Amino acid sequence: MTTSDPYLARGPRVGIRHFTAADREEFTAAARQSARIHHPWLFPPAADADYDAYLQRLQEPSREGLLICELAGGRIAGYVTINNIVHGAFRCGALGYGAFAHAAGRGLMGEGLRLVLHHAFERLGLHRLEVNVQPANERSIALVKRAGFRLEGFSPDFLFIDGAWRDHERWAITSEMLPDAEQASDEQV
Repeated sequence: MTTSDPYLARGPRVGIRHFTAADREEFTAAARQSARIHHPWLFPPAADADYDAYLQRLQEPSREGLLICELAGGRIAGYVTINNIVHGAFRCGALGYGAFAHAAGRGLMGEGLRLVLHHAFERLGLHRLEVNVQPANERSIALVKRAGFRLEGFSPDFLFIDGAWRDHERWAITSEMLPDAEQASDEQV
């Protein structure tokens, strides 16, 4: 990788990189085109002002926002945010993520998530990552299972989403649970 390479890490088909203001048009268009598959689970910014506010929040030291992009052409396939990053003895963060409709079901999010996990554990120095998933969101649960997360519990009325308090399953992974990079790149998701 050269210093001009925008990607923090690359897999066989995708790379991960930070969000930029230049991504606004592509990201918001993909969010609008993906609204049907995202509802009722998540609501990524679909308007310019919402994207700008989101990008501003991603600049906070307790957040890391990463785009998953197809290496062939650079198209944004999805995104992962690491929120509530705490260092010190805790060294933990909470993941949020979403795939865009054109990339759904192609294994790109699984490949990108593995890159994000390695980035979080190796570059950011985190030890634990958590994901909270609504129990009926089967695709999201399948994604974290494939990535090696373990189910740790159930939280009723955990997050306010789409006008109501929603139950969530709590999934987590630690750096010791992560398959090595070579094994992860050989897996097909």
